[in-house]
Amino acid sequence: MATVKPFRAYRPAAGYADKIAALPYDVMNSDEARKMAFGNPYSFLHVDKAEIDLPKTVDIYDDKVYLQAKRNLSELISAQALEQDPENCFYIYAQTWKGRTQTGLVACASVDAYLDNRIKKHELTRAEKEADRIRHVDTLNANTGPIFLTYRGKQAISDLLKAWQTAHEPVYDFTADDVRQTVWVIDDKETIVALQKQFETVDSLYIADGHHRAASAVRVAQMRRAANPDYQGDEEFNFFLSVLFPAEELRILDYNRLVKDLNGYTTAAFLEALSADFTVECVGEAAYHPQKKHTFGLYLSGKWYALTAKDGVVNESDPVARLDVSVLQSRVIGPLLGIEDPRTDKRIDFVGGIRGLSELEKRVNSGEMTAAFAMYPTTLDDLMAIADAGAVMPPKSTWFEPKLLSGLFIHFLSD
Repeated sequence: MATVKPFRAYRPAAGYADKIAALPYDVMNSDEARKMAFGNPYSFLHVDKAEIDLPKTVDIYDDKVYLQAKRNLSELISAQALEQDPENCFYIYAQTWKGRTQTGLVACASVDAYLDNRIKKHELTRAEKEADRIRHVDTLNANTGPIFLTYRGKQAISDLLKAWQTAHEPVYDFTADDVRQTVWVIDDKETIVALQKQFETVDSLYIADGHHRAASAVRVAQMRRAANPDYQGDEEFNFFLSVLFPAEELRILDYNRLVKDLNGYTTAAFLEALSADFTVECVGEAAYHPQKKHTFGLYLSGKWYALTAKDGVVNESDPVARLDVSVLQSRVIGPLLGIEDPRTDKRIDFVGGIRGLSELEKRVNSGEMTAAFAMYPTTLDDLMAIADAGAVMPPKSTWFEPKLLSGLFIHFLSD
């Protein structure tokens, strides 16, 4: 069973939600964050990327940054821009973008469920990124960014959330970056208990996005447990802030690839080498976006090509090997282009599908890159199959959109 519980969130007071809410810390760099938060003292970027309030000479991992984040969070509370609910609640967080709505339950998920693999992972984490968020969570004594979780949908859960939305007015309803953000507070104990019972029948939760935030939250919990060996298990540090969405409502965008050179191949020779494993068709100057699995777009020398994997190229029995990102890596990027480790090789870059294929054309046409590969998006079924198998996805396999905003819910690890 998957364990979730209500909590007393600190959240924006009336009139502050659109001022406080901000994109997650890891989708922009420090300079971009400074521009986003400029002129807005309430932006949650002052908490999640507090280096923007310090001289640029200060290292982003300096102790000063975490202490500044703690001060900034305290100031939002002191100014009553953030207020805490008097009782434990669940929250509904709905996001509407391009005609689609995803509706999630904001709750605290169990650290033990993560450790027992009832909350399943599909990515590796990087030590330096994990260390950063450990220090952030530990210094602030709070989870400030929600973990994006998903599960195989249950009609009973959807019905409970829909009934609450229908019967109650939202506390927040605003648009940020073309995404409508709507929040309801569930403060009825009977409804809370009913939702908890339904989630007890959910076999597994899956991390869709936020592996570093989740791993860091769990590590801080383990640190608190070590410091409090008589802990009972119901302390707040045993849970971390999450938003849980049914998989059927989520959308994964493509995560495209750019390479700096062809590893010594001429254009003609590279296309010839590709033909061993792919049917290669020149489709002209109009951008080509793959329409099904095991097809790829290639932009090279001002032209688009459609690549289709030939029979026998894809190992359909292996949930990782059959991913298109794996096929491209194992058949093209590794053996032909000589990029064996896409996590570290500087000759490859990745562009989320939110930026469109025009971004690929722009970077190739500028001469910065030589070729671009347009991908068909990974599916939620792929993600869950890999997590169920205890396997790991290749890097940059999924791009979820819209992003969950930070600052709408803060979970403190103790009073």
